[in-house]
Amino acid sequence: MGTRRKARVFVRVRPTSDFAHEMIRYGDDNKTINIHLKKDTRRGIVNNQQTHWSFKLDGVLHNASQDVVYETVAKDVVSQALSGYNGTIMCYGQTGAGKTYTMTGAMENYKCRGILPRTLQQVFRMIREHPTQAITVHVSYLEIYNESLFDLLSTVPYVGPSVTPLTVVENPQGVFIKGLSVHLTSQEEDAFSLLFELSSGVTGRGSLSSTKNKEPPRWQQWGMLVLLLLLIFHHERCCLLYGFCGGLRLKKVRACEGFFYHG
Repeated sequence: MGTRRKARVFVRVRPTSDFAHEMIRYGDDNKTINIHLKKDTRRGIVNNQQTHWSFKLDGVLHNASQDVVYETVAKDVVSQALSGYNGTIMCYGQTGAGKTYTMTGAMENYKCRGILPRTLQQVFRMIREHPTQAITVHVSYLEIYNESLFDLLSTVPYVGPSVTPLTVVENPQGVFIKGLSVHLTSQEEDAFSLLFELSSGVTGRGSLSSTKNKEPPRWQQWGMLVLLLLLIFHHERCCLLYGFCGGLRLKKVRACEGFFYHG
């Protein structure tokens, strides 16, 4: 716990009816993805086009359940946060790849709940298991779009509109967002109500494929959606940061027989 850990990278593969099995292969160790593209014969006899790629990862989650994803990716990060270590989980991918489902899931179905609601459950469960520790939980939701910041919970009735633009401020205690509303959640139900407030706007669009999603949310086009979960232990702060990253520009993504790759 005292040593510095490297960032871990996992790939979750979304099951589809027309998955490119002939192009994508998984290693026996379940930590490798091998990609093979057919050589373009139109380039002539002398053709140095690269056709093979191999990526080494910390894990490949193929047809994995929400529970397996959380146990593999997030559970240890949350546990370490409750021991005083900051943690960050970022989710990046093409529009329609399953970022929202992975992070929030289907809130009405427990088995389909994503990383965020499972995090809240784990945090409050561990707080109940340690009644002698004074721990408070604060929640914020932030959108970063074209280098501008937006408070996604500013519409909550008891918050009211903010006249101060959100700005990133750095001081001796660290980096924080000036003007961002911070919500004290003393109970698990309070935290979930704020998550429902966000999810009603994020997941309401449904799951659309990238070629058909004409108007995805703006954060998916060029921005990021961030959940800031702040834990305070006897005045010592610890932060859990979750993010959905958008901005995968399809006009810069080449396609070959239905398989998209960033060029």
